[in-house]
Amino acid sequence: METVWAENALLKDGWANSVQIDIEDGVITGLTKNSKPSGFITNTLVPAPSNLHSHTFQRAMAGMTEAKGNPTDSFWTWRKLMYQFLDILTPDDIESIATYAMMEMAETGFAAVAEFHYIHNEKNGVRYDNPAEMTNRIMSAGLETGIGLTHLPVLYSQGGIDGRNLEGGQKRFETNLSEIVNQVSEFSSNNTVFDWNYGVAPHSLRAVSKKELDEVVKLFPERPIHIHIAEQMGEVDEIRNGYGARPVEWLLNNYQVDKHWCLIHSTHLTDEETAKIAQSEAIVGLCPITESSLGDGIFNGVSFKKNRGRFGFGTDSNIQIDLRGEMRTFEYSQRLKHQARAVLATEMQSTGRFLHEQAAKSAAIALGRKSGVIDIGYYADIAELPHLNPDLEGLKHDMALDAWIFAPNGSSVENLWSAGRHIVKNKKHVKRVKITKEYFKTIKKLRSRI
Repeated sequence: METVWAENALLKDGWANSVQIDIEDGVITGLTKNSKPSGFITNTLVPAPSNLHSHTFQRAMAGMTEAKGNPTDSFWTWRKLMYQFLDILTPDDIESIATYAMMEMAETGFAAVAEFHYIHNEKNGVRYDNPAEMTNRIMSAGLETGIGLTHLPVLYSQGGIDGRNLEGGQKRFETNLSEIVNQVSEFSSNNTVFDWNYGVAPHSLRAVSKKELDEVVKLFPERPIHIHIAEQMGEVDEIRNGYGARPVEWLLNNYQVDKHWCLIHSTHLTDEETAKIAQSEAIVGLCPITESSLGDGIFNGVSFKKNRGRFGFGTDSNIQIDLRGEMRTFEYSQRLKHQARAVLATEMQSTGRFLHEQAAKSAAIALGRKSGVIDIGYYADIAELPHLNPDLEGLKHDMALDAWIFAPNGSSVENLWSAGRHIVKNKKHVKRVKITKEYFKTIKKLRSRI
């Protein structure tokens, strides 16, 4: 058993002082308020959220798609560059990149990640001898970093709603339902980590058929189901032209969407769709830094909040892995949209407190992970706000969270535990030197091929 003591801690029922947290087998087994310091001493502890949407391989593309200005550049031209990049990646490369990205996630405050995993094949769609080769590489990255993992193999079977064949780089994504079942079976049989989970990710309404989506719902009735939805107007138009309804409208009309679903992006919604997603209890997965980078659009955050909708944050393309940055970018997008400040704060919670609690509680549901709060019976996914940070000096409780999110200093947390595994110490991942050394080798090799 491990004991962590905090001068201040954000518990399930709010802030408390002098809190002793007892952890056994990765789970919080005891909480004592107003206690004397003992065990590992910390200052301010908060629940460590999960990253609910990531494509780790894209971390190695960061900064590589901004050159040679093109006035017609868009998500779709970016996607072509992404396909070209993934053509050169080997399984060793992908494992190295995933390990580095997961390490950075932990350092910035994420205790777990939902990996939306859609590289399954070799170039041109050639299957590996072991169809779960790439799943095993993601598992190896998770083991090396100690981060929590919900593995989401992606079903990707067609190039558009018309059922056309996949082409070029898309062929590395090609899968069918039988292969998805085999991947999750191998994941389950090889997994030795008690807090890891799996689900499934039908890529989008344009990349799977209705028949396949029907089967997904039948095969994974209690598992997380994540799907890209309404990210770009081109996608909205394609679904409307093919199915006679907008993507979210069609999905809600055809399936019993509930808390097991995570709707990624949802940046183009009507007011009615916004309200109905909230009523369904599905989680919306927001990736504001990526959505800004790709020009996706702005989520209806204020309206969704009024309807008591739940949302969490992901890092998607991983061009900037920063939990604070995702929350801050989202809040600022709402301020720009509504021309007002602190639009998500409540009478009881500051802006930072509201954003952080949404990130922690909602992402836990999206990952099927018993975390998101510091309470008995939950995984010990906890993070300490940084020390010796002038922006946090003298601040407590909500104001400390606000300063951490909105002030300039302190992107890394001081310490982080993932299901009791103490993987970030003194702002650095415990294996940072080793992981970074391997990543340098990988990135050097990749840049020589471009």
